[in-house]
Amino acid sequence: MSPSIVSAVYLLAGILFILGIKGLTKPKTAVRGNQLSALGMLIAVVVTLLDSSIVDFSFIIAGVLIGGIVGATMALKIQMTSMPQMVALLNGFGGGASLTIALAEYFSKVGADPSSFAQLVTPIAVESSAFGAGPEGTVALISIGLTVLIGAVTLTGSFVAFAKLQELMKKSYGLPGGPIGNALFLAAALVAVVLLVTNPGNSLAMLSIVALALLLGLFLVMPIGGADMPVVIALLNSYSGIAAALAGFILGNTVLIVAGSLVGTSGLILTQIMCVAMNRSLANVLFGKMAAGGETVDADEIYAGKVTSAQPDEIAMMLEVAKRVVIVPGYGMAMAQAQHAVRELADAMESRGTEVEYGIHPVAGRMPGHMNVLLAEAEVPYDKLVEMDRINPTFEDTDVVIIIGANDVTNPMARESEGSPIYGMPILNVDKAKNVVVIKRSLSPGFAGLPNPLFAMDHCLMVYGDGKKAVIDMTTALNQS
Repeated sequence: MSPSIVSAVYLLAGILFILGIKGLTKPKTAVRGNQLSALGMLIAVVVTLLDSSIVDFSFIIAGVLIGGIVGATMALKIQMTSMPQMVALLNGFGGGASLTIALAEYFSKVGADPSSFAQLVTPIAVESSAFGAGPEGTVALISIGLTVLIGAVTLTGSFVAFAKLQELMKKSYGLPGGPIGNALFLAAALVAVVLLVTNPGNSLAMLSIVALALLLGLFLVMPIGGADMPVVIALLNSYSGIAAALAGFILGNTVLIVAGSLVGTSGLILTQIMCVAMNRSLANVLFGKMAAGGETVDADEIYAGKVTSAQPDEIAMMLEVAKRVVIVPGYGMAMAQAQHAVRELADAMESRGTEVEYGIHPVAGRMPGHMNVLLAEAEVPYDKLVEMDRINPTFEDTDVVIIIGANDVTNPMARESEGSPIYGMPILNVDKAKNVVVIKRSLSPGFAGLPNPLFAMDHCLMVYGDGKKAVIDMTTALNQS
């Protein structure tokens, strides 16, 4: 194909990617944004195949069919409660794809058979010119080394994130020295990249990069607690984009560079937003250190004889006279799939003239925007979803706050307990409201593993049980009154 035509189509694809990301910023335009991005990628892939003079499409068609079936099955079968786990897996697959591209390009250039152990461990005399003339070859080698490094870190780090979100890994492990150990691993991997650039035929350097990066991905994420996992997911998303952009440099593909750069930068911006929302340091996130452990808190000492429970019909009586109610969703709402029931309760209150809003913490749930997606699925008006900074000043004028499964993002220990792992994290100041209702199965701690003193406050009532059933019972009692 004519280079000018290819460039023009790539420009169109890049514009579609940008419009797609812009559309994802609002629930009303998110579906269209997704469609625009998908269309841009389809156009880019088709033009790339035609420009590369691909004749035998048998493997391409097989890959499309298999990937399409797997993707459709995941989209239809996976519940919204498991969406964070799926995002973590997809980040890992993205990093793994970039990793394999870099390895394939490297071994094809040096003429080594990766299935032969002897060829892998035996240095081969290869000039950097094999990867391009002059500085171009050096840039290609640096791109290959960094793509392998970042892709491998993303691959194993994302799988650990999946295991933690799926609660398959409940203990935290890490290198001695924490961030220092991770920094040493990173330094060793970068030294291996330098050795590869200076001696392109040194396949042992390549294997060292792969091994060190895979281990680094494990040790970066394993020490991080579940409460900080939204930040980790955003960062891994950024890593997968950066790896894709570097793979674009390896292949000389402009649209891959653009797409990867968009994902990498937007993921990094989101990571910074999450860090601010949780009062975390971006440097600590990069090197696998998040919240400090702090002292163990005795839940019995906080709750003993101080927790008051109530039934849904009693809460309905309270809601009858409430003029303003704020609903605070959390992961418990996602687990109970109660978003539609919550909207029906809000509709019932609004029909009585009650003002209802939703207080959304930026890291409620297990990934950024988790609650927004769930409530948008239940067709809750977007203007009812109020961000933390805007909702916090209104709690003192709120008659009732209904918390559904949120724990860490409403825990006063973040303000008051300096030794707490969540100390300094901005929270929803629900304890300032006149009355607080918490719907929860038990007094079990949240993802941070901490008890919540809010539950023991005099103006707080606990409604134990399944979140969806409790909300439906409240709605029924309210409608019958």
